[in-house]
Amino acid sequence: MNIPSTLKTTGRAALLGSLALAALGTVTAFAQEAAPAAAAAAPAAAPTPVLDTGNTAWMLTSTALVLMMTIPGLALFYGGMVRKKNVLATIMQSFAITCLVTVLWFMFGYSLAFSDGGGMNAYLGGTSKFFHHGITTASLWLPGVANIPEFVFSMFQMTFAIITPALIAGAFAERFKFSALLIFMALWLLVVYVPIAHWVWGGGFLGTAGVLDFAGGTVVHINAGVAGLVCALVLGKREGYGTANMAPHNLVYSVIGASLLWVGWFGFNAGSELAADGLAGAAMLNTQVATAAAALAWMFAEWIVAKKPSVLGIISGAVAGLVAVTPASGFVNPTGAFIVGIVAGVLCYLSAVKVKHMFGYDDSLDAFGVHGVGGVIGALLTGVLADPAINSLSSGASLGKQIYGVAVTIVWTAVATFVILYIVKALVGLRPTTQEEVEGLDISQHGEVVP
Repeated sequence: MNIPSTLKTTGRAALLGSLALAALGTVTAFAQEAAPAAAAAAPAAAPTPVLDTGNTAWMLTSTALVLMMTIPGLALFYGGMVRKKNVLATIMQSFAITCLVTVLWFMFGYSLAFSDGGGMNAYLGGTSKFFHHGITTASLWLPGVANIPEFVFSMFQMTFAIITPALIAGAFAERFKFSALLIFMALWLLVVYVPIAHWVWGGGFLGTAGVLDFAGGTVVHINAGVAGLVCALVLGKREGYGTANMAPHNLVYSVIGASLLWVGWFGFNAGSELAADGLAGAAMLNTQVATAAAALAWMFAEWIVAKKPSVLGIISGAVAGLVAVTPASGFVNPTGAFIVGIVAGVLCYLSAVKVKHMFGYDDSLDAFGVHGVGGVIGALLTGVLADPAINSLSSGASLGKQIYGVAVTIVWTAVATFVILYIVKALVGLRPTTQEEVEGLDISQHGEVVP
C-alpha cells in the first residue's frame, strides 16, 4: 500500500512532535526529582553567630572573681605578712597596680596580646585595637564557639594582667620605692607580660608549638615568680634581714586574703574555659581538690620538720596548690589534680622555707618560692598527667613541650626584668634610703601610719 507523500509528511511531523513532548515530559520529571536532591546536596549556609547569654553570664561572674583576687585578696594576703610599719605601702602596691594596669591594658596591652600581628604574629599582636578601636557591643570573641562579647573577654584578660605584676611585689615587699614601682610595673607589663600572653594564648609560637597552659602557669605564675626572684636579687636584702624580727604583723588579714584568693581562683581557672560547660566544671573541681591537697601536704611537711603546723603554713600551701593546678586545671582529671596538689605542697614548702635560707636571698613573701616553683611544677605535671577524656587537647601533651614553654618563659622574663630594673634604677633609683626603710614605707612613702 502506497501512502501519499502529504500524509507521510504529516505523520512524520506528528510522530516527531509526540516524541518531543514525551522527551520534554521526561526531562521535566527528572528535573523535578533532581531538584530536591541537589538542594539536599548543597551545603547549608552557616548560621550567624549569636551571643550566648549563658556563657556571657559566667564570664561576667568569672571576671569579677578574678578581680577580687587582687583587690582585696592579694592585698590582704600580702598586707598581713609584712611588718605593721609597711602594711599600708604593701596594700597600696596592689591597689595602684590594679589602676595602672587597667589603663595600660585598655590603651595598648589588649591589642598587643590578642590582635593579629601580621608577619610578626608569632611574637606579638598588632596595633589595630589600641584603645579598643573597632570593638563594639556586637563584637564577639570566638564567634561560633564561645560567642561572648569581646569587651567581656578583654576585661577577663585584664584581670589576669592585673594580678601578675601584683604578685611580683611579694618578692620585694618592704624595700621598693613607690615611684620606682610605678615605672617598673608599666614597663614590665608591656615588655614581659604582654608578649608572653600572646605567645601562649594569642596565637604566638608557644601556643602553636603545643605548649599547654589552661589558665596561666607560664603566663602568670612562672612569669611573676621568676621576675620576683630577679627583683629580690637585684635589690638585695631588707635592712636587718636575718637579725631583726620580721614576723607577720597580722595573720588574720592573710587568712582572709588567702580565702578570697581561693574563691576568686574558680573564676581564674574555670573561667578560662570561656564557657559554662562540663570542662569548666572539671576545672572547678580540680582547683578545689588540688588546693586542699596542697594545703594539707604543706601543713604535714611543716609539722614533721618544724614540729608545729602553722597558720601561715597551711594558707601558703593552699596558694601553692592554686598556683600549681592553674595550668593543669582544664587538662587533668581530679586524680591528676590531687597528685599536682600533693607534689606542689611539699616542694613549695621546701623551696620557700629551706632553699631560700640555703641560698640566702630575701624573697620577702615567697613570690618565687610559691608562684615560680609552683608554676613550674604545674606546667611540667600537665605534660605528664593530661587526660584526653577531660580535654581533647590533652592528647597532644608531652613533657618535652612543657619544658620548652617553661624554659622560654624563664629566660625571657629573667633577662627582660633585669634590664628593666636597671633602667628604672638609672631613672629614679630602686630603694628608699636606709633611714626611710627603717622607719617604714607607710610613713616614708605615703605619709600615713596604721594607729
